[in-house]
Amino acid sequence: MATLTGLTFGGTDWTPKFAQEIDKDKCIGCGRCMKVCGHKVLGLMPLNEEGEFVEDEDEEEVERKVMVVTHPENCIGCQACSRICPKNCYSHVTLDK
Repeated sequence: MATLTGLTFGGTDWTPKFAQEIDKDKCIGCGRCMKVCGHKVLGLMPLNEEGEFVEDEDEEEVERKVMVVTHPENCIGCQACSRICPKNCYSHVTLDK
């Protein structure tokens, strides 16, 4: 199975690693990763006291918000999100063909 690879401007081999998941137990919802991502891959989602995602913030009590990968199809594999994350919440995967 082949892995998607590319070259940097300097000619060095580069393998993109795409955002797969964010550990909601580690995430503090600071938003740094969302600010650094230029491709609208991430979004904040509310959690209730039991740690479950809340669909309607108006009807249920929100304990806190955490980041989630809302549009993985937009990810270019740069890993800027995980490099800026203060809590090391991210897991990434390579694209194998």
